Amino acid sequence: MSKPFYVNYEQPEGLENDALSVLETVSADPSNIRKGTNETTKSVERGDAKLVFLALDVDPPEIVAHIPLLCKDKKIPYLYVTNKEILGNASNLGVKTASCSIVNEGELKAKIDNLAARIKELAGI
Repeated sequence: MSKPFYVNYEQPEGLENDALSVLETVSADPSNIRKGTNETTKSVERGDAKLVFLALDVDPPEIVAHIPLLCKDKKIPYLYVTNKEILGNASNLGVKTASCSIVNEGELKAKIDNLAARIKELAGI
């Protein structure tokens, strides 16, 4: 499968797994995350998002294509997840989701800040 047009940086192996483990821990409290494209977009526009996750198998890709642009504008780190099912499971949602964002880091602030710094360097934010 070729990469969607909204993918604008090469993500190293392991980054997705590190980020998903953080997401799984943070999402134990549902108020810490925003799930779905509409809620993710709002959290980015408001500047509340600390870290944004985008699925690569979204069809049509235009559903999430605006999010990387918003993230760059607001200097919010974002990363790609292989598919919607993995992202939905890591979000404790129980269904597939195209995107989600962490809005409250809780006790994982240091880990999220570390991930954010790595992603900002890769994405040129």
